[in-house]
Amino acid sequence: MSAQTPAKVGIGQRLLDGIERIGNRLPEPFTLFLGLFLITGAISTAMALANVSVSIPGSDEIVTIKGLFTGEGMAWLTTTMGDNYIGFPPLATVLPILLAVGVAEKSGMLAAAVRVAFGSSPRWLLPYAVGFVGVVGSIMADSAFIIIPPLAALVFKAAGRHPMAGLIGGFAATGAGYSTSIVPTSLDALFAGITTSVMETLPGVEYQAVNPVSNYYFNIVASIVLAIIAGFIIDKLIEPNMVRKGVPRDYVDATKQGLDKKYQAKTVAYSENSVTAEEVEAAQKEMSPKLEPAEKKGLLWALLAALALTAVILVAVLIPDSPWRNEDGGFLPKSPLLSSIVFIVFAYFMLMGVVYGLVVGTVRSMNDIVRMMAESIIDMMSFLILAFILGQFIALFNWTGIGSWIAVAGASGLEAIGLTGFAAIIGFMLLASVLNLFIVSGSSMWTLMAAVFVPLFALLGYEPAFIQAAFRVGDSATQVITPLNPYMIVLLGLVRRYEPTAGLGTVISRMFPFVIPFWLAWAALLALWYFLDLPLGPGNGIFLGQS
Repeated sequence: MSAQTPAKVGIGQRLLDGIERIGNRLPEPFTLFLGLFLITGAISTAMALANVSVSIPGSDEIVTIKGLFTGEGMAWLTTTMGDNYIGFPPLATVLPILLAVGVAEKSGMLAAAVRVAFGSSPRWLLPYAVGFVGVVGSIMADSAFIIIPPLAALVFKAAGRHPMAGLIGGFAATGAGYSTSIVPTSLDALFAGITTSVMETLPGVEYQAVNPVSNYYFNIVASIVLAIIAGFIIDKLIEPNMVRKGVPRDYVDATKQGLDKKYQAKTVAYSENSVTAEEVEAAQKEMSPKLEPAEKKGLLWALLAALALTAVILVAVLIPDSPWRNEDGGFLPKSPLLSSIVFIVFAYFMLMGVVYGLVVGTVRSMNDIVRMMAESIIDMMSFLILAFILGQFIALFNWTGIGSWIAVAGASGLEAIGLTGFAAIIGFMLLASVLNLFIVSGSSMWTLMAAVFVPLFALLGYEPAFIQAAFRVGDSATQVITPLNPYMIVLLGLVRRYEPTAGLGTVISRMFPFVIPFWLAWAALLALWYFLDLPLGPGNGIFLGQS
């Protein structure tokens, strides 16, 4: 019997294998930022000993670099560690919204809303419904990756369409469009807090503070455009391809085919953040796309409650001399109303979640509400731990002045080579897309990139909210093709129900058709905003001094 010749590995697979190897060598985020903290401390100390200083353009202030590993630096660290953590800006915005979204999710309201969106869609509209629900699914945070794809597969199958197209399309739309939504989410609050905090490196520079709705207008349009593109790709490319390849429409019992256990629809832990197929099944429970009468009633009452809250808010802010107006009697660019965004988002999600829960019976007492909020905090425990070192890193960047030095030096370098217009923004987005292959945590990557690029682009005349919007483009599109995304393993487990021999390459190859169209469409929208100088959100524009 002759030895088998190993199959030739294509360049595409070698590239994916390389990404996997490099990514697996990266430390987990806490260790990564601890290392960056120490490196920044060492560099700042060397610069302090060399008496390095920087003059901030547009102001008379001169920032002298201070070193961490000096007497002054160690005294700063030991006296401010707690404040650096508690004062990490995203905590003040993310946590309240997280509590309310947790109630809306765990009461069943968000999942019911997703199901009614699918169940009420005609057959021809299903791909676009899947695209829309997937793109705005970040409202449910990471649970969207578990709920939306399998539910989309069930709806497609019930409508006589290929379930694999719904499964693949639901995951692609959820992942590649994760950074946008038609409603503000905890991700908006997280990004806004980080963006505003890093601008402390540029004292004296006038800019508009970033809040959870600073990219709202841009997000609404992006959500609609990306949803249409996702639906088109599902309808015209993914589903015909599944039919052409003869991919099964029903679950395949791998054991009856005599397949080895490693090819069955169960996975081993891919990383410490991975989710196994068993956990997926427990969380998902094969929900039906059709709502029970009680669920329909619950959604109706939740919607009525939201409309009532809207009426109350409108009356409160539109009356003459409303305390939510600014000194000029308006709302832009700053006003108590814009400063109340976190409260408003909290109020909507909390009210709708509680009302829905009371109607369907998932909320029977205050204890249930408290339990749901506690569970939402538990779900975010890893972020709360990571926030400790992120807060220290941002605070060190600001205190040492090294962020100011990098921003001024970087801006001067870009100006010297003439790269200050939209081409520089494109380069920034491409860099974010590449880094996203290796750092799948959005908060970690934005902390790292914002510390350098938000002040740098501010010196080139761009509002922080605009750079945050540019980051969203690069942050999402490529996360559906990186082997380091733990939810790729979730998807693989679901795909293997239909194709027991499918591998990670199978999944990634089916994600590729979404990546480039999403990236190009999103970048084109950003270019439209840039060249027409459109407002990104209430009070936030493109260029400094023009908001």
